[in-house]
Amino acid sequence: MTTSLADHLRSLPDESLAALLQLRPDLVVPVPADVSALAIRAQSRVSVARALDGLDQFTLQILDAARLTRNPDDATTATDTVLAMATAGPHPPAPTAVRAAVGRLRALFLLYGPEHALQVLPAVDEVSPYPAGLGRPAAELDPRAAALCADPAKLRRTVLAAPPSARAILDRLAAGPPVGSVPPGALQAPPLGAADPVLTDPTNGGAPTGSPVRWLVDNRLLVPSTTGSSTASGTVELPREVGLLLRRDSGPLGPLRTSPPPVAAAPREPKAVDSAGAGQTMEVVRHTEGLLEQLADEPAPVLRSGGIGVRDLRRLARTAGLDEPTTALLLEVAYAAGLLGELEMPGATTGRYGADQQVLPTGGYEVWRAASLAQRWEQLARAWLTMTRQVGLVGRRDDRDRPITALSAEAERASVPATRRAVLGVLADLEPATAPTPEEVQELLDWRSPRRSRGRDAAHREVLAEAAQLGVTGLGALTSYGRLLLGDLTSTDERGDDPLGVHADVESGDPSSTARALDALLPAPVDHFLVQADLTVVVPGPPEPALAVELEAMTELESAGGASVHRVTTASVRRALDSGYTADDLHDVFRRRSRTAVPQGLTYLIDDVARKHGGLRVGLAGAYLRSDDETLISEVLADRRLESLALRRLAPTVLCTQYQVGRLLGALRDAGYAPVQEDGTGSTVLARPRIRRAPPRVSVTTRTIDPLAAPKLPMPRLLGVVEHIRRGDAAARAARRAPAVVRGGAPGLGGGPVPAHTHSEALAVLQQAVRDKALVWVGYVDAHGATASRLLKPVSIGAGYLRAEDERTEMLHTFALHRITAAVVAD
Repeated sequence: MTTSLADHLRSLPDESLAALLQLRPDLVVPVPADVSALAIRAQSRVSVARALDGLDQFTLQILDAARLTRNPDDATTATDTVLAMATAGPHPPAPTAVRAAVGRLRALFLLYGPEHALQVLPAVDEVSPYPAGLGRPAAELDPRAAALCADPAKLRRTVLAAPPSARAILDRLAAGPPVGSVPPGALQAPPLGAADPVLTDPTNGGAPTGSPVRWLVDNRLLVPSTTGSSTASGTVELPREVGLLLRRDSGPLGPLRTSPPPVAAAPREPKAVDSAGAGQTMEVVRHTEGLLEQLADEPAPVLRSGGIGVRDLRRLARTAGLDEPTTALLLEVAYAAGLLGELEMPGATTGRYGADQQVLPTGGYEVWRAASLAQRWEQLARAWLTMTRQVGLVGRRDDRDRPITALSAEAERASVPATRRAVLGVLADLEPATAPTPEEVQELLDWRSPRRSRGRDAAHREVLAEAAQLGVTGLGALTSYGRLLLGDLTSTDERGDDPLGVHADVESGDPSSTARALDALLPAPVDHFLVQADLTVVVPGPPEPALAVELEAMTELESAGGASVHRVTTASVRRALDSGYTADDLHDVFRRRSRTAVPQGLTYLIDDVARKHGGLRVGLAGAYLRSDDETLISEVLADRRLESLALRRLAPTVLCTQYQVGRLLGALRDAGYAPVQEDGTGSTVLARPRIRRAPPRVSVTTRTIDPLAAPKLPMPRLLGVVEHIRRGDAAARAARRAPAVVRGGAPGLGGGPVPAHTHSEALAVLQQAVRDKALVWVGYVDAHGATASRLLKPVSIGAGYLRAEDERTEMLHTFALHRITAAVVAD
């Protein structure tokens, strides 16, 4: 006699039930009302599919063995029977491995019951209709095929008589799945050996031989599908008995592998892997900062459909010296990290895009720039691991044949974080510094989770390519700091929510273990540079944030990398003076920061530009231009390069123009002069550039790594959930034991309300129960208008309320008397 799943779950201790909820967290979202609801949810198709998705290939094959060995009478199997089928092949697995796989299936309750009478959840057959890639028994397909399979000798002779082209079809279907599509008219074509003229069959030597599918169907080795009005086009299925016969050399379950396939590549030198990855992290941070600076100078408009246009992506890629896929990846990662955002531009629409938003850096970009290089990379890498964006889709076309652009909604894929974690998890489980090929990674994924990895080869290759571009991997192997980052995210995901920060290993603001490991591999930030005679400035390492700000203000970048090269020019010195530096400030910076003697040419350059700087003053007229040097004013007025400004002399030292101050300043600087702007009082107006920033955005690193996965709860909370389910189950049983008059219905009356007790009669029963301290079934209407019943021990009645102790929970409750509908003394 078989036991239902609900009864089996009720018989488990609380720890075993909590272990089930821990292995299948989707069962508690939302929390089931009772054990029966839990059993129904555990047997649902969606929940079973989730459980199967997490199983490896060997465990799935053992589950198929349990399905194939079920008794036709009671649909049960036994562990020994499963073990016998699993070890029937030429290379049998160890019995301990088979029993361990059965144990995993029983822990997930895909198999339940005692070892001699195991039952398979019915939804398993719905999710995977063909166990071990074998078709249905011939008796379920066709009586004539069943008659052929009932005679093993005749079946063997028929299979051996199949022509080569027909045998190739049989071997293909025997490997699974057992169902094949039939071309239109294939079943109406003459069978093999017929005399009718048909197309040439090169498999059989070129002679007109007919349709191999027709031959197999006529000889009952294939059964056409009967779903539909005609079998001219459809499917054919290989009976299970034929498939088992064709698998006589490999075993009924096919080749069994208890462990992942080995990796042929030998481990690389760990130091080389980390060095290669660390070098790439520097490039990632540098290119990301460059892209964000470009967007700060020239924001990209947002398309009507969302995202950045193809032309803007090409412009950014060309300026940064990157290809378009890498540019799209860095933009997506920066957006996910909260460094990029959209700024509303009310009333300012562009003709080409018709949008009123622009993409530019957020306020968090300034905080990011002030952090160390390792912390900046870690923020980008965490965003990449957790963002739900498949960057490989950028540049392709969607279902409506429209291009998918960077930052658009069409590149959103909720399953991408789990894919990245799975691919990097394969690398993390290998020996450190092992660099498998993409094909080997795919084989490992096919063994670890065949249901999830099926048909996702391209996505897995994209993850490997992106990991190499971002520096998570080096020379094809997972870096040491990348392993720490993945472990940190995985442990956070498995630990679940931590609202009190009990499990936090570092204080807020302190570098994480990942950042510390990467810091040890990167060159130390430098606070100095080397000034050469040709006015070039060599920075022998990544500059400190303060030094980087000074270099940006005073020099022009010529080459970047581990050691960057800058150049001091007239324009760069003038830019520094415009931003508020004085000549003394510049001399002090170079004297303090340079480890070499400051060239005399640099001193002369700064003094010469500073002497000319501010010699001309610009104000509002349109705009005016004044100077204490009459000769300089005359020179400007006679300069043909400034004829477009239509300058007029108002006084020996004052010129004016109809154009605005900005245009006048730009034209004078383009002509080689060094003007400064002044306000109405004659004070100098500093020309620091106005920085625009998008509103701050929350980084995706604050959410769970897999948005599709159910939240994982700690064991204490799971035990609390189990207690809640137990109480609900007890309440359901108690409600079924309540008298019909308390439940609001009576037998034979369709369960409708019956006025069996008046309110005064119910009060009399309760008052008597208070005196006798007796148990009473009480029916009442709750706050939502639903009828309910409880077994109570009344304590007191007064002020319009009944105070009573619940017999099941032993808790004291208060009930409004006007909501009580009936009361019956318990037997």
